[in-house]
Amino acid sequence: GHYVVMRKALSKELGWQMGSLVAQACHATVAATWLHREDEHTKQYCAEGNLAHMHKVVLEVKGQTQLVNLSKKLEDAGIRHKLWVEQPENFPTCLATKPYPKEDIQAHFRKLNLCK
Repeated sequence: GHYVVMRKALSKELGWQMGSLVAQACHATVAATWLHREDEHTKQYCAEGNLAHMHKVVLEVKGQTQLVNLSKKLEDAGIRHKLWVEQPENFPTCLATKPYPKEDIQAHFRKLNLCK
């Protein structure tokens, strides 16, 4: 499945509405899926017989610094993902991994809390 990581500060400190937050997560997830559409895990995840069984884990980090640092750590570890940067503001809002088997990537997200 996908791992999606949101910036908690968007809602708690900056007052973003739920719809705006969901849109950011959708942008990142669709982009991560499209960018890795030729990947075998992505093909399997998006296969017609699996569409009703999609799985996502939505986590949170405090702010922009933590989000950007996580993206760098994932990049260094070879975990393919998309850091969504809202334009034209050039404002990182969230990230999403391409689809992976849970056991392949969950260790990279153990210290994060579920998004509330």
